[in-house]
Amino acid sequence: MNVTLADMGMSRMMGGTAPLGAHMLLGVSPATIPAGQISVVASNLGWRTHELVILPLAAGAAAGQRTPGTGGKVAETGSLGEVSNSCAAGAGDGITAGAVGWNTVTLPPGNYELVCNLENHYANGMYQALVVS
Repeated sequence: MNVTLADMGMSRMMGGTAPLGAHMLLGVSPATIPAGQISVVASNLGWRTHELVILPLAAGAAAGQRTPGTGGKVAETGSLGEVSNSCAAGAGDGITAGAVGWNTVTLPPGNYELVCNLENHYANGMYQALVVS
């Protein structure tokens, strides 16, 4: 599964915390995958550091409905994996601009939400639904 992380309309000169209202993107291909062991590759095509967290969706819930809390982040309760290490596998300090991270996770059938959970990134549109059949 390939995931694209990006911030749109920004440049290298825009560092620091992302302001609310900045346009960001998280895309996944394919958006429906079979259950089991999955190789996840996340590519950061943006200028800011990003990450990828895989969260379960409750029955009937849609991607983008979580409420960010303190620090502009959503709860990671029930996370099934993370890709946040530049040029390496697993969790770290984030995937820097132009870098790639990866991980192998096991996903049972269900509906999931892929999110970038750095400050304000979720509120700025960095989420995508994933169906595991």
